[in-house]
Amino acid sequence: MSVTIHIAGLPDERIVFAPSPLAELGTALHTLAEPGHHPGVRGWATAVNAGLPQDLADRLSEADFLWRTTFSDIMMGFAGVRDSSGRPGATLAEDLDLLDKLEDEDFVSAALEFTCSALYGADALTSPLTDPVLRDRAVELASARGPQQRQFTEWLLADPPAVRAWVRRLFEDCEQAFFADTWNRVRQQLAADARQKTELLRRRGLAATLEAVSPALSTDEHRTVIDADKLSSARTTAVDPEVGPGVTFVPSVHQWPHLLVLHRHGWRPVVHYPIAAPEMQAPLSVEQFKLRMEALAHPMRMQLCRNLARAPYTTGELADHYSLSSPEVSRHLAVLKRAGLITARRRGRYVQYQLDLKVVGRLGSDFLETVLR
Repeated sequence: MSVTIHIAGLPDERIVFAPSPLAELGTALHTLAEPGHHPGVRGWATAVNAGLPQDLADRLSEADFLWRTTFSDIMMGFAGVRDSSGRPGATLAEDLDLLDKLEDEDFVSAALEFTCSALYGADALTSPLTDPVLRDRAVELASARGPQQRQFTEWLLADPPAVRAWVRRLFEDCEQAFFADTWNRVRQQLAADARQKTELLRRRGLAATLEAVSPALSTDEHRTVIDADKLSSARTTAVDPEVGPGVTFVPSVHQWPHLLVLHRHGWRPVVHYPIAAPEMQAPLSVEQFKLRMEALAHPMRMQLCRNLARAPYTTGELADHYSLSSPEVSRHLAVLKRAGLITARRRGRYVQYQLDLKVVGRLGSDFLETVLR
């Protein structure tokens, strides 16, 4: 599965790398709401949450569905502005000015993304602002998420300008409370990464640049598409003449481990990617993750993992221990090895197998604790 961006004929100068203060604020708010997703900055999140004024904390709680479980496209409103360079603002105020340029229909559609509308990425010919059926459906979907979401949706549909002003004031107050300091700390790093990727694109081409951005990104031999390896399938285009050609890559310090692809119809596509820290390992492909989950789903392979987590074993030793035939054990070990979960080393005429604890540790501490218990 992947999200595909069509780029056939797109010139390099329309592939933009640039930081976005509003997008970074969005990832910062997500981190504050879900610090468990971002262990590397948990200390920062704890300190910021502890220092938030109570009024601001309450207002953030009222709207956290815009960034907690989804990352609302209003955080990258620059992508929906027609006839622009496709570049975000240099400051939060400039990014918010670009967001203000969106028509009410576009803003409402983006703000309602948390309802998981099946129309995301499709050509919506009508709007819940004008279509009573779509309006009722939007309220129904929001109600399923909770009373807070329903109240927000009803207010948004009744008075979009008031909600837009409230959201802007909320983000401005975030800047005053904590984000100005955060942005000053990270903006040079983000700008440097954007310059480095732009230069890499000029010198080595798109394929090498995408690989440097994330192993989850790739292009085909003829450079007609960009594919993002995701647990979802979608298509969009960076060469829509009505929107203007271009795709924007936005680096983020707070984004890891998320890689987001904005693919809303009528907006320029955006790839929002984490800057890789030296200690970060490359993300798994969806297929490789699937292989690992399937390998561990078999009860006998789980039993084998229990032994292999403690010490290296040969096929014969494992066969004797579990009263199995050597070929049967070999088949189980082959599945584990193909999934990258075990290592093999030769000792004379014997081959010993052992669980790779670093690999399984990335799958989760619960599994590791279970096999080591």
